[in-house]
Amino acid sequence: MSTLAIDKAIEKVPFLAESKNIKKTPLSGGITNLNFRIDADGKAYVIRLAGEGTEQLGIKRDVEYAANYAAGQLGIAPEVVFFIEPEGYIVTRFVNGKRIMPEDIVKPDYLARVAKKLRLFHMRAPKLNGEFNVFRRVEMLTKISKSNNAKFPHDWDWIMQKTKEVENALEKDPYTPTPTHNDLLNLNWLEEEVAGDIGEIRLLDWEYAGMGDIFFDLGNFSHHHRLNDDQVRIFLHEYFGEVTDRQYARLRLMWPMSELHESMWGTTQTGISKLEEDFQGYADLWFARFRQHVTDYRWDQWLKDASRKSRK
Repeated sequence: MSTLAIDKAIEKVPFLAESKNIKKTPLSGGITNLNFRIDADGKAYVIRLAGEGTEQLGIKRDVEYAANYAAGQLGIAPEVVFFIEPEGYIVTRFVNGKRIMPEDIVKPDYLARVAKKLRLFHMRAPKLNGEFNVFRRVEMLTKISKSNNAKFPHDWDWIMQKTKEVENALEKDPYTPTPTHNDLLNLNWLEEEVAGDIGEIRLLDWEYAGMGDIFFDLGNFSHHHRLNDDQVRIFLHEYFGEVTDRQYARLRLMWPMSELHESMWGTTQTGISKLEEDFQGYADLWFARFRQHVTDYRWDQWLKDASRKSRK
């Protein structure tokens, strides 16, 4: 993608195409997508250009739009102001804010605010026309990776065995599909400057959103921010108002499933991406962390606790 792509995108947005004074500024942070700040007529927007070939990663741009739109209406994400079709480019309000650093977002006050934002989306967002099941996604990415002769780790069969242990445990009390974000890495959290003592947390990048398991979101955030045990329990308490053995175990099991998903994202990219990124190194990093988690001495207890029926 190039400057030509953003120019063509602007032409398809009526209120931007009519503007006589446009300023385009590339924004950092994306790997497979490109983001531009667009200043026009005293207002600022962001246009997100979807990366080429990202549909092979199971991304559906109409679902991304629906999730981002709903989150914007709920005060969770920057509001969507236009959707460029058929390209699937999203135009949102520009957020005047700052990144929440990893060492800050794990503090109790931030964990409480993150938990409340996630719970709000899980409870109030409408049904999305797409599924996010980590086990099915790993299968899909595995198939694509093998078809592109990607490199798999030497202990792949063992990795799949541990993954099946988790799926079997969770299936004993199946989850209710719920709107979820599923990509809660640190760069996707911003604190917007608003009136008052503290800013307002905004969550970006909804391309992996779908109907999923709330514990994947909780485990995904925990893995991306390397929460310690006390922080995990604070996070769960802020989300549920309590911490049960079942809740704790389900988060702990979804944590390595999230790491496996990251590993397979990297593995798939080694076969399909034209970008000059170290996707193999990325995959190897997350495979290593997956191994650490599933060999924890508490693993069997987590499997047992996670399979318990939830209280109705």
